[in-house]
Amino acid sequence: MITTIISFIIVFGILVFVHEFGHFIVAKRAGIMVREFSIGMGPKLFFYRKNHTTYTIRLLPLGGYVRLAGSADDEDDQIKPGVTVKLQLNQQQQVIKIDLSQKSNVFQGIPVQVTKADLVHDLFIEGYENGDESELKRFPVNHDAILVNPEGIELQIAPADVQFQNAPVGKKLLVNAAGIFNNVLLAIVAFTLLSFLQGGVASNSNQIQIPKNQPSVAKQAGIKSGDRIVAVDGQQTKDFNSVATQISKRPKQRVTLTVVEQGKRRNITLTTEAQTVQKKRVGMIGVTKSVNPSLTAKLTAGFTQTWSSTKMLGSALWRMVSGHFSLNDLGGPVAIYASTSQATAYGLVGVVSLLAWLSINLAVINLIPIPALDGGKILLNLIELVRRKTLSEKVETGITLVGFAFLAVLMILVTWNDIMRYFIR
Repeated sequence: MITTIISFIIVFGILVFVHEFGHFIVAKRAGIMVREFSIGMGPKLFFYRKNHTTYTIRLLPLGGYVRLAGSADDEDDQIKPGVTVKLQLNQQQQVIKIDLSQKSNVFQGIPVQVTKADLVHDLFIEGYENGDESELKRFPVNHDAILVNPEGIELQIAPADVQFQNAPVGKKLLVNAAGIFNNVLLAIVAFTLLSFLQGGVASNSNQIQIPKNQPSVAKQAGIKSGDRIVAVDGQQTKDFNSVATQISKRPKQRVTLTVVEQGKRRNITLTTEAQTVQKKRVGMIGVTKSVNPSLTAKLTAGFTQTWSSTKMLGSALWRMVSGHFSLNDLGGPVAIYASTSQATAYGLVGVVSLLAWLSINLAVINLIPIPALDGGKILLNLIELVRRKTLSEKVETGITLVGFAFLAVLMILVTWNDIMRYFIR
């Protein structure tokens, strides 16, 4: 239980960090201000500010985000008239810190009841100092001033010249695509590492391998590593997946395997073992995929397995949109936790395999052109390129909110379905 929870937090944390770091580093290079880089959601546990960015660790390890200045999900820096703030000035009498938290211990400053403020274009705050309404004062705001929000977190203000929405469309496109690119890169690295941990690259041919020092009904029946299983009860099996599919349908049953050994074909009858997987009995005979141990295979495995996984996911998505949709085809945090529980049983190999698979999953899912996903943002960027005109902030915010609402409803349905699937039924 504890091992599963720790593995879940580590895997989820790596996925989120790598994805968001892609957005973060490209935005920084593009001159777009990253106001916050958060790992986790919910109440803050820790924050640290450096080079205009606030780095935050939050309570719930179920996500994270990069908040770009001026993006659709950025908080509005408007200070409403009538609000009392504390201002800290530098020697040039410019505002360098604005406290909205109403906490007395943040810093010593000038209390000002605000009548008007602009932290984006003209950079000023007007109001009455110490409640003295006989004199209206105007305070110029430094371009790099800090805003202490109601949570007590220090954030950089976001003038127009560093905002995401004002960046060239090419830079916005690169920033939106960077998270997907990083997840593909992580999958390549993880699959490559996996090939070294496993001592080679698993092949999907119908040639099998017998694990050493493990009980195997196939081994007891005389099947050897390197043999090919070409049929199960007369059903042809052209690859390992089809072998596994036919065997899994026959728990605790007698089956006849057609085996080819060094060019010679023979039939072997045996009784399968049964194992419960996701509350379903499946047949097993104790064989695995054959492994290519060459260095070339190991070094190229990251690319080949990432590509094959991408094609598999693409086919699954196509089946879903072509009328075969089922909530069981999707999985949220509950499904990931259940998969982590199964993966930890296989040690480091299982966890790295899960990380690789989830990373390419995240990349492919984020490519879907749904508003609020990276794919939806990229689609808006492409529309902007064609129109040669920026979408209005109101339209883009509206589209994003619709996307968030759709994803929120879908996440609730998927999570409930996962709970029923893995823990109740």
